[in-house]
Amino acid sequence: MSTVAILYPGHSAEDEFALLESRIPDARFPVIHTWEGSTDHDVEALLALGARDLLEPPAKEAAQAGADSVMWACTSGSFVYGWEGCHEQAGWVASASGAPSSSTSLAFAEAARHLGLTRVSVAATYPEDVATHFADFLRDGGATVTALSTYDVPSGEDAGLLGPEWVLETARAADLAGAEALLIPDTALHTMTVLTQLEDALGLPVLTANQVTAWQGLRLAGHPAVAPGLGRLFEAR
Repeated sequence: MSTVAILYPGHSAEDEFALLESRIPDARFPVIHTWEGSTDHDVEALLALGARDLLEPPAKEAAQAGADSVMWACTSGSFVYGWEGCHEQAGWVASASGAPSSSTSLAFAEAARHLGLTRVSVAATYPEDVATHFADFLRDGGATVTALSTYDVPSGEDAGLLGPEWVLETARAADLAGAEALLIPDTALHTMTVLTQLEDALGLPVLTANQVTAWQGLRLAGHPAVAPGLGRLFEAR
């Protein structure tokens, strides 16, 4: 059994990790909340959300729970720190937990490398100024962002209220010209139940926030991270 502790801010789509436990029987994804307030899609608020003093206490709690790995499950609360800062942030979590650690943003970059992707389109819930940080982060990680769509969803709580049909419509509306995959960030967005539909509709790999978070956490825990129904990422060894 592999235990991946999920450090999660606020309350929106954390139920996706319980769903993942039902899909991957030899894995556990205990959710530890890092923050009980709102998760606004605002750069300054997101920098505060990913601050060291907020991440270290739950990381220590993850250690006490016997986590094999720890994931900071917040895309925007990690990429706003930039490429180098994001690695430093993961280091804070690793030092506090004593376990291999990463974040959703780093997981996106690693998943893209794993699938051999160099050109990606992004469909983001965030306002444009926030989403631009994600595009910059991906470019620093070696991926060309061919198109960036933004939807001005004001907070994680608002994103958590968006249903699967919104995700499908957003994916279908994305500009995929020249792209090898579509990336949909935001761990507050429910996407796990429509991964297969998304990839069937687009004919391309689709990477979503909670999907890559679980995948990276499992790999760090020594799990093969292979499972049916969770998109091409979980099919590729």
